[in-house]
Amino acid sequence: MKERFYFHCPFAGIFAHSIMKYYLIAGEASGDLHGSNLIKELRKKEPAAEMRCWGGDLMAAAGATVVKHYRDLAFMGFAEVVKNLPTILRNLSFCKNDIRAYRPDVLILIDYPGFNLRIAEWAKAEGMKVIYYISPQVWAWKESRVKKIRKVVDKMLVILPFEKDFFEQKWKYPVEFVGHPLAQVVQDFKATHQPQDFGSKPVIALLPGSRKQEIETKLPVMLEASRAFPDFRFVVAKATSLDDVFYQPFLAAYPEVGSARGATYSLLASADAALVTSGTATLETALFGVPQVVCYKGSPISYAIAKRLITIKYISLVNLIMDRQVVTELIQHEMTAANITRELKDLLYNEARKQQVASDYAQLQQMLRQYGNASERAATIIHEFVQQKA
Repeated sequence: MKERFYFHCPFAGIFAHSIMKYYLIAGEASGDLHGSNLIKELRKKEPAAEMRCWGGDLMAAAGATVVKHYRDLAFMGFAEVVKNLPTILRNLSFCKNDIRAYRPDVLILIDYPGFNLRIAEWAKAEGMKVIYYISPQVWAWKESRVKKIRKVVDKMLVILPFEKDFFEQKWKYPVEFVGHPLAQVVQDFKATHQPQDFGSKPVIALLPGSRKQEIETKLPVMLEASRAFPDFRFVVAKATSLDDVFYQPFLAAYPEVGSARGATYSLLASADAALVTSGTATLETALFGVPQVVCYKGSPISYAIAKRLITIKYISLVNLIMDRQVVTELIQHEMTAANITRELKDLLYNEARKQQVASDYAQLQQMLRQYGNASERAATIIHEFVQQKA
């Protein structure tokens, strides 16, 4: 903890004012969201705390100084990472120098493991306190990374129920399960949301992702499937980090398809069903109670490598948390317009299927909210940890 004395006198210690300094690193849109809510909760405990971060607009709005925006950091897939390796290495060097100059009391890493685990190893060697919020998905691949995590991370906070057992039972590494922060985010949104008009027809939400590479691969197939549902209004959730001009070539042939920017939650609140790329969006869709088809398609090279390395049974968070198939996953060659059409019709017109999905979603939400507000719980644990180590 850094001590700042307002004047020098024999009683200076009495008037010492201690201001905690936090440095947070999030490299994706979801990390920006969770980081912003964590910052808000930390500020409730320490209004004067200083926050410096790698993140996005939400973390900036929460009161942190953003050093680097996540849109300049997100590289998807193995081939893309290799191609952008010089940029990644420059970012690592810049980050280390910035942290060293800032001298934070604690470094908080939010997901984004390829980058953050390298920073954690360096920071630990520098004698810094390292907290990891939202564990790297080591249970999916590269499980051996747990050995490094135990050495370089002082406190790990996990947000998925099965992660606690994974770390503690299999690897004898104590972690804190705080619940999933999205459960509170969605609940807060529902409480204050004013319905948005997406047209007179029932709505099908299209969530093709936030990165150019994944949108270019998945959105055309999703749009093709829309032709089979003339009685529904398909609406694309546009990533706030991408310009309209990027989406224009995809939407040009589908004038009946709408779009919404920065309104994904409003869209989900109005949707009868959704086509969702794998990742955090699958969980958000479930928390809104929207039946969904999970769609994943990567570059052939990236998919071939991932298939050999990833050992999990499912790719969607909904199925992983429930440890069974709650939502249909159409992966790579199975992600076709015909298959999407078949699954979507089942979700829309099969009453038994809809009731089962609703029941499964309710159970999922109960699992994720067992500790209440996850961001608040995480902030409490972090604040207490830093105070003890100060």
